[in-house]
Amino acid sequence: MKHNEEFEQAIQNFFEEIYTVFPQVVEVVWVRQKNIGYGTGPKKNTEHFCWVMPATKHVTLGFNYGAELPDPKNLLEGTGKLFRHCKIRSIADLSNPDLIELLEFATTYRVPVR
Repeated sequence: MKHNEEFEQAIQNFFEEIYTVFPQVVEVVWVRQKNIGYGTGPKKNTEHFCWVMPATKHVTLGFNYGAELPDPKNLLEGTGKLFRHCKIRSIADLSNPDLIELLEFATTYRVPVR
């Protein structure tokens, strides 16, 4: 990823935010897919609520049930049956309270409790 150090630190802080929002989160690195999944267990299709994938000019934050999440600010992109994502391009994107609210809601939506 070709981002400056400040953006990379902000991304790291956002990863920590996931643990703040949901302290018991299970993190799974998917090497082949080049992303990291977050959920209540290791099963991507039934236990994960979001995933993060770095790209050259942004970081994608995806939501496994994004099509069903409340998104009044239209932050989410995509046309899939369930998955939606947003592209994080700046530090300001990471501190968007609407994005944090989406993340908080996603931790409780259709994800089994462990």
